[in-house]
Amino acid sequence: MIPVPPAQVHEAPAPRDVAFPGFNAFPLAGTVLPATGSAWFAVLVADSGPLDRDWSDPRLPASHGGRIVAEWLRDQGVGSLRFDKRIAASRDPKLNASLDAQAGDVRAALQAARMLPEARGRQLLLLGHGEGALLGLMAAQDADALLLLAMPTQSMARTIADHVALQLPAAKGAVNIAYLRSVFQAIRDANPRPAPGPDVFPELARLGKALMAPETLPFVRDTLDLDPWTMAARVPLPMLVVWGEKDVVAPSPPHVPASYKGTYLEIPGANHLFRKEPRNRTDLDGANALEGYRDDRPLADLTPVAVWLKGLK
Repeated sequence: MIPVPPAQVHEAPAPRDVAFPGFNAFPLAGTVLPATGSAWFAVLVADSGPLDRDWSDPRLPASHGGRIVAEWLRDQGVGSLRFDKRIAASRDPKLNASLDAQAGDVRAALQAARMLPEARGRQLLLLGHGEGALLGLMAAQDADALLLLAMPTQSMARTIADHVALQLPAAKGAVNIAYLRSVFQAIRDANPRPAPGPDVFPELARLGKALMAPETLPFVRDTLDLDPWTMAARVPLPMLVVWGEKDVVAPSPPHVPASYKGTYLEIPGANHLFRKEPRNRTDLDGANALEGYRDDRPLADLTPVAVWLKGLK
């Protein structure tokens, strides 16, 4: 009897940590997750806030959206580099967190990716999530294609004002929105933060303070009135913008401007981190939606994104 050799077990390529210089040589660190089977290698850019390479949020210790997305890409044959934002874990009020610096970090990550052995001979896919999509648009010229998840569909000022307006009672809505707009104008004009009046809710006063925090104020000022669609229309690369049907943070737009020439998708049943969200869209808000971002929530069906990836030339 001829012995049958044991079946070979193919282990997933092991991740490895890397370090590289960011904008103005600021030290950045990240993780490379290798993959085989695709002609593309991705660089992942996190959403707003002091997120690390896994997109960990201090409010959500059981959520690591960046790692999950990287693992999904690996399953499509696409390796990736994801990196800690320069403001992750930083308490230095003098840290340069400007738009130029953070977009410069994305360009530096793309440059570092081109030097990786795991990316040798491959084209670079720049994947940005939320605010990371805006940074991706700014660094698009250094990539070969863009995949933008949960891209804001209007300026930061309009997005914040819309979110706040939805949560305000009618009786005090006007005075609170007026205060928010005064904060926006103070940011634009580089004036001191306006004092909230007695009818301004404490939560809104705290938002105004956070928007004008010295360490991030330059970045907020530079991005406050940026129009994502104007930026996207200028990008001559293959581009896919994807929203989740049940995303309450960056919902899909009612229509896509004719100036945008790329592809766009809405994933049914997906939330802001593209996990399956069983709750009704009308029952969700910014606070209770957080529960749906946990790692134990499965990803939504991203087959349409996988099809787009396979069709990239």
